[in-house]
Amino acid sequence: MAQGFSLKDQLFNAQSLGQLGAEYAAGLPGLDGQAFARQALSGVPERSLMACLDWFADCITPHLSPEFVVMADQIEAMMPPPLDPALRDDDFGRFIHAVPGILAVRHGLEHHRDRALDLIHAATQRFSMEFSLRAFLNRWPDATLARLALWAEDDNYHVRRLVSEGTRPKLPWGRAIALTPEQTLPLLDRLHGDPTRFVTRSVANHLNDISKTDTDAVLAHLRHWQDSAVQDPQELAWMARHALRTRIKAGHAGAMAHLGYAADAHVDVTLQLEGDTVAIGDRLRFDVALQADEALPVLVDYRIRFAGPGPDTKTAREKVFKLKTAKLAAATPLVMSKAHPMNGGASTFSLHKGTHELVVQVNGTDRARATFELV
Repeated sequence: MAQGFSLKDQLFNAQSLGQLGAEYAAGLPGLDGQAFARQALSGVPERSLMACLDWFADCITPHLSPEFVVMADQIEAMMPPPLDPALRDDDFGRFIHAVPGILAVRHGLEHHRDRALDLIHAATQRFSMEFSLRAFLNRWPDATLARLALWAEDDNYHVRRLVSEGTRPKLPWGRAIALTPEQTLPLLDRLHGDPTRFVTRSVANHLNDISKTDTDAVLAHLRHWQDSAVQDPQELAWMARHALRTRIKAGHAGAMAHLGYAADAHVDVTLQLEGDTVAIGDRLRFDVALQADEALPVLVDYRIRFAGPGPDTKTAREKVFKLKTAKLAAATPLVMSKAHPMNGGASTFSLHKGTHELVVQVNGTDRARATFELV
């Protein structure tokens, strides 16, 4: 049987850990880089991806000074050159360079906060330190936020991105932090005009996190940023679409209006299913036709209400899917066809036989619906 893809093995293998050992040996006199690499590699099979990073920190710690101020100097001496500052996006660095952040938290959080933050500032220019930063935001919120206010103006775009990414309310894989939008939005005000997409994408993701609990605050800031005209209008429009994507899926009228889609637009919608039964593994085929008396922009989504495993309707689930973004011409039909795969056996989403419902949304408002049987 073919072996599945392993992200852990792609990130942590003899080649990558050999390189890490060579970097450490170059910056730390007396360290046997090959011996370190062998030891580090030996612990990979039995550990999860994130646990491997803690293990690598365990492996290097005995070779470092127990005094954190000296240790921090040693860690910085072992770092590879910074990532290319001339790039603008998608330069995340390599997971093997996450170890300095782990050591900064372990040995600097309580008694050497400022030096540990200096270390994170240097390390994030090699690999983003958002996971490690969150320990400092929880332990020293005011002092860390003050440092981030300075970093928001840093020359290095990786440092600027860390300000937004590290303070995200719902950072994937990240530990929870107790900050409020009132504490983090001023940082985004400083960052929203950044010339680098790597930064503005993080700002938009941060806003999307906030929108799940306070959409009005997000809309207010987007309007303020429009008025300030600091960011390129096209880039700001992209940021707004990205920031409001969750609320758009939910049909939030305010989010729709901000993007130029009127929830109460007069649009005639017809929905036609190819058939009223679909087999698991086949495709749900349908046509949607839109027409309006005047030209107007439309954002068309469709929502499927999936039957649950039993007769209890509480087990039903819904998912929203994108169909089309377009501009209707006056009195001219727009016809769209879709063949949605009804794949069974997915590890994250199981299909169940029974009655399903298809709903077409236009500008966030339900306009047409039909039922079909999944068999």
